[in-house]
Amino acid sequence: MKPAKGRLLGLVLSALLCMLSCSLGEAQQPDRVYRIGFLYAGNPSAVIARVKAFRDALHERGYVEGKNVIIETRYGEGRLDRVPALAAELVNIKVDVIVTGGPTDTRAAKDATTTVPIVMAQDSEPVGSGFVASLARPGGNITGLSTLSPEVSGKQLELLKEVVPKLSRVAIIGNSTEPGTQKR
Repeated sequence: MKPAKGRLLGLVLSALLCMLSCSLGEAQQPDRVYRIGFLYAGNPSAVIARVKAFRDALHERGYVEGKNVIIETRYGEGRLDRVPALAAELVNIKVDVIVTGGPTDTRAAKDATTTVPIVMAQDSEPVGSGFVASLARPGGNITGLSTLSPEVSGKQLELLKEVVPKLSRVAIIGNSTEPGTQKR
């Protein structure tokens, strides 16, 4: 696992473990089995390494599948129309927390519940998407990571110019329907 992926996983895992240990204000019960819902709109093969790293990190922290944690995975297999039903299914089986793999998953989970904690593994613009009130104070039941970092965009271009000194033009390709990627 690359260091950047390790830091990302560590941040997501930290948020998740905090939510589990503070699960709805309950005192921790010694024999409690936590249920983590993992929701991803794509195919399992696209995130197999991340899911394995997630499981390994839980195990390193004393969580053993089948003993004190159960991970309920739901994949949309690329069919975005299935994701809302999968999110509702996770809510209906009473998971303690839902971990989402992207904005489509987070939207479905947000629409399915206002009480089950949701941890976003990544989102380009959670404020613009309406998932959180602000990055500093998300409010509601959603927390996690944002991949939008406009404050470093200039630095990224500077580094690119250092690597390619004769660079005169840069094209950025994005999805204009996603918050944070609209033409500016």
